[in-house]
Amino acid sequence: MGKAIWIRQPGGPEVMHLQTDDPGPPQAGEALVRHEAIGVNFIDIYHRTGLYPVPGLPAILGMEGAGIVEAVGEGVQEIAPGDRVAYAGLPLGAYAEVRRIPSHRLVKLPDAITARQAAGMMLRGMTARYLLKGCYPVKAGDRILMHAAAGGVGQLVCQWAKHLGATVIGTVGSEEKAERAKQCGCDFPIVYTKEDFADRTREITNGQGMDVVYDGIGKSTFFKSLDCLRPLGTMVSFGQASGAIGPFDIAILAAKGSLFLTRPTLMTYTQKREDLLAHARDLFAVVQSGAVQINIGQAYPLEKAAKAHEDLESRKTTGSTILIP
Repeated sequence: MGKAIWIRQPGGPEVMHLQTDDPGPPQAGEALVRHEAIGVNFIDIYHRTGLYPVPGLPAILGMEGAGIVEAVGEGVQEIAPGDRVAYAGLPLGAYAEVRRIPSHRLVKLPDAITARQAAGMMLRGMTARYLLKGCYPVKAGDRILMHAAAGGVGQLVCQWAKHLGATVIGTVGSEEKAERAKQCGCDFPIVYTKEDFADRTREITNGQGMDVVYDGIGKSTFFKSLDCLRPLGTMVSFGQASGAIGPFDIAILAAKGSLFLTRPTLMTYTQKREDLLAHARDLFAVVQSGAVQINIGQAYPLEKAAKAHEDLESRKTTGSTILIP
């Protein structure tokens, strides 16, 4: 028995309610995990508002957490009671003190990584991994543009890309966030409220353009981001914080230099367990080496989940946001 944040219909933060919840014993192939920390991500807001419809209502939000395995169901071999574990992705249900989850979605945590770190980095960190190694294999000398460079994913991508030897350009909303992005390895932070980021990227690259653009903003940045790319460059649209992009004529990609466009998801890149473990292994390695630092920008009690959503939506947050049961 524990407590969880439930929604009964789509809407604003006010539809989130803390209720008593009994997940029951783990079934075959499942584990019962007691959370020590829970990640809050923008996709949770999409689920809450109905932009990304949840499988059914009422529902418990959340796609990321870390804690201790309390029990396992029949046939579980990946983990055992007492293991420290973390996860990111479907099924939903992280905003809870204790939950059942398919055991094949869990990864064991190294001793050197805390539950708070894990809850603040699994979804964002494995997203950074597929962005940098899956969608476009970033290598030394590449030029990348990272939108929202001071955000949760942005800070990790900047650090990891710099570790790989790339030149990193990032957009941010304020001078304060520009400084934070620079601390994370962003060579050229652009305050988009003061400068046109497309003009500035062309200036920085002497007109050559970017090898790849990573855009989790969507509607307000998508088309101008295409103007930042070199011929045969890659546009990675992995989110829509400012709204959906909507239909467009794909001939635009030809006109702007035979560009490549992908709309990836973490769930696809980690669908197979071997791929999930590879993403987690690479993430743990760069964190343990010190190449990537995990910044927990803000932590809220579980019952303050609505406040966490409000702050994330209004872009008051930096780094990762977590809930503490």
